Amino acid sequence: MSELINNSSNRKARLKELILKLHDGVSETEIRQELLDTLSAIPYDEVVEVEQELISQGLPVEEVLRLCDAHSAVLQGNIDLSTAKEIPTGHPIDVFIKENEELRKTTRRANQLLKELQQDSIADFDAMLLELRGLFNALMDVDKHYQRKEFLLFPFLEMKGITGPPAVMWGKHDEIREQIKGSIDILQTEELEADDLLQAAEIVIKPALQGIDEMTIKEEEILFPMAHDKLSDPEWYQIALQTAEIGFCLYDPPQDWKPGWVSEPHLNLSRPATENGKIQLPTGNFTTEELLSILNTLPFDMTFVDKDDKVKYFSQSADRIFQRNRAIINRDVRYCHPPASAHIVDKIIDDFRSGRANRAPFWINMRGKMIHIEYFALRNEKGEYLGTLEVSNDLTNYRALEGEQRILSYSK
Repeated sequence: MSELINNSSNRKARLKELILKLHDGVSETEIRQELLDTLSAIPYDEVVEVEQELISQGLPVEEVLRLCDAHSAVLQGNIDLSTAKEIPTGHPIDVFIKENEELRKTTRRANQLLKELQQDSIADFDAMLLELRGLFNALMDVDKHYQRKEFLLFPFLEMKGITGPPAVMWGKHDEIREQIKGSIDILQTEELEADDLLQAAEIVIKPALQGIDEMTIKEEEILFPMAHDKLSDPEWYQIALQTAEIGFCLYDPPQDWKPGWVSEPHLNLSRPATENGKIQLPTGNFTTEELLSILNTLPFDMTFVDKDDKVKYFSQSADRIFQRNRAIINRDVRYCHPPASAHIVDKIIDDFRSGRANRAPFWINMRGKMIHIEYFALRNEKGEYLGTLEVSNDLTNYRALEGEQRILSYSK
């Protein structure tokens, strides 16, 4: 045992030495070679401990943040995950990792488009630009992934004395958020030319994609294995219970996770609950089950966007016109629409919020059907804006009606 402890101490001392060399300006290439020469593999928990020690010994968090990408690049592929525990399906870590897979698919496609543009192999620049805008709109969902770490996972780690690495990682989150926003601003520029996009790609867009990819590696090689070791099942269950309040990122888990000892029906994550079993309204009341059934039986789609422009609810009827999944919950509504129509969404929200308008109807022909879409401003008794309700209805059968039907006839 003492030999293992000494080995651990030696590894951490050597790793700390290498990170401080980065601090002093030694190149990543040279440090990586030293790492390979002296440390074949480093247990993930020791990386966390070294970061924590560096901060405790006076190295500013900002400086560790500056070094974060460099020492992560050096460590990549050299972290020992052989002792990491197995992750159950639907566990919060499993959800995080599945979201990372979707994020990497999205960044991979964006990088592919930029590479084709650089090689002048883009046949239709406008179509490519539209796709790139859509990809970055999707990448904005990473904010929910990061919020779940910041507000659900990090507090549990901090209670166990692990404060340095979460602070460093949160700083990287903020950098990536700003890079994504900057990329979207550039991509939305009117009359953007290919040469302008290539220049911006080097400064903002590619760093944003690289930051997202590198964060997934930091999570999967260091943060998640360490957190899985440190947190108990009851603590993970608390995280699982609160996850849907923030929302998912590009992925909707097909099943919820709960420890084997949880059996109470009211803790079933797929079913909402109230304290007294009833939702009381001015004209009556429902059980949660009754209300859910009513909302999902109405013959039209509904989506609710709150006053902060975040999607908070959608109905789940069997014949939805526009498919939704829980990954859109808490997503900015602007990023739920094609980039070409973002300005229309902005206009509707601004007019509803200011009181200039209360409803905005549209109708379109889609796959041979006449679809009516209408947005309604929701206000309280004082007239204050509460949000927007989107209602979509398939009018095809109604438009075909003729005469009257006064006798009982069940529709199929």
